[in-house]
Amino acid sequence: MIAEFDPIAFSVFGWGIHWYGLMYVMAFLSAFLLARLQTKRQHKDWNYEQIDDLLFFGGMGVILGGRIGYVLFYSFPDFISDPLMLFKVWQGGMSFHGGLLGVAVAMALFNRKYNKGFFNITDFVVPLIPLGLGFGRIGNFINGELWGKTTDLPWGMIFPSADNLPRHPNPLYEAILEGLVLFIILWWFSAKPRARMATTALFCIGYGSFRFMVEFVRVPDAHLGYIAWDWLTMGQILTLPLIITGLVLIWLIRKESRN
Repeated sequence: MIAEFDPIAFSVFGWGIHWYGLMYVMAFLSAFLLARLQTKRQHKDWNYEQIDDLLFFGGMGVILGGRIGYVLFYSFPDFISDPLMLFKVWQGGMSFHGGLLGVAVAMALFNRKYNKGFFNITDFVVPLIPLGLGFGRIGNFINGELWGKTTDLPWGMIFPSADNLPRHPNPLYEAILEGLVLFIILWWFSAKPRARMATTALFCIGYGSFRFMVEFVRVPDAHLGYIAWDWLTMGQILTLPLIITGLVLIWLIRKESRN
């Protein structure tokens, strides 16, 4: 299969609507619907007005944090030469780790307004995230970016923006693991009452582990290359603190339980 698609889904009055942007719409819509379900099955102390505010805060955190994080972590020299690239989100270029930091700040601001407790909020939020991540990776796939290393496996795909060799379809790997599989795990886990911080810890470890593994068959950004040992990528370096955070949260849960 050749991974070559028109990045523009359709046009409205001559204005091209990109698939990448539509994937973000799908991500926010899925988060909205799942949040409504959360209030019915487990978190009955949440109301729809709070959910609307939560998604507004979270959406701003994702977009601003994701784009700023991409510029700082992956493309700072390009930003220096063309500052307007910061606003060209329809061309791709969003960092999960930057988005996560943006969401963390947004949740802290949301907590100041509603005083629900930071980790009570994150435990509510993290099951809503994976499907959105999956949609984002599908957007990467349609854009023909983030391709993997060459492979002779039967599902190898050709990314014309790279070359004519079959490669690992890394965006699809991540859409399945970080999107669908992680969603199933978190949605099942959070269906029953859990210790505070437990769902957040599971998300940190689950996403971090999946991302770290997939990076082994992904070609690193050309302008960055491998950071160390000819295999460690920037994505893996940024993911390690997330795994460590999850382990620390588990330690805190066990400590609270003993006390």
